[in-house]
Amino acid sequence: MTPTRPVIEANRRGKREQIIDAAKQVLARDGLAACTARAVADASPLTKSAVHYYFDDIHQIVDLAMREHVTAMVTDLRRAAAGTPDPAEKLWAVVHAYLATFAAQPNAAFLWFEYWIDAGRRGSTDAIAATTQDMRTLLEELVAHLPVDDPAATARSLLSWLLGTIVQQQVQPQPLAQVRQELNGIVGNATV
Repeated sequence: MTPTRPVIEANRRGKREQIIDAAKQVLARDGLAACTARAVADASPLTKSAVHYYFDDIHQIVDLAMREHVTAMVTDLRRAAAGTPDPAEKLWAVVHAYLATFAAQPNAAFLWFEYWIDAGRRGSTDAIAATTQDMRTLLEELVAHLPVDDPAATARSLLSWLLGTIVQQQVQPQPLAQVRQELNGIVGNATV
C-alpha cells in the first residue's frame, strides 16, 4: 500500500462523516421528507455531486444518520443509568431520560416513526432492527438486575411500551407518576 492510500481513505471517511452529520441536522430540524441529497449538501460544505459520489442513495445516508442518532441517545441513557446504584431507580432514570428526550424534541418522535414506516416500505428492516437492538440491549441489562422471570421478554415489553408511550406523550401527555405506575405494572415485583 502506498503512503497516499491511507490519506485517501481518511479523506473519504471524513467526507462521509460530514455528509452523515449534515443529514442528522436536516433530519432533526426538518424531518424525513426534507432529507434530500440537495438539503444534505446545503447543510454540509460539500456539493450534491459529492453526496452522490460518497453514497449510493439518500436512504443509505438516512439509515446511517438515524443509527448515529440512536447510538448517541443510548449513550446518554447509559449515562442517566450510571447516576444511581439502585437497579429499580436505574431503570426509572433511563425511562425518564428517554421520555424527556422526546418531550424536549417533539419532532424526534414523529421522525422516528416516519423513519420506521419509510424503512419498512423499502424493506430495510435490518436498519430498523439495528436501531432497536441497542435500546433493547440496554433495557435487558437493566432488567437483569431486577426480580423478573424473563429479562429478555420484559425488555421487549418495555421497549414496546416505551414506543407507545412516546406517541401518547405527544398526543395526550400523562403525568410522570402515571407513567411510572405503568412501568411498575410491566416489571411487577421490581417497583421503580
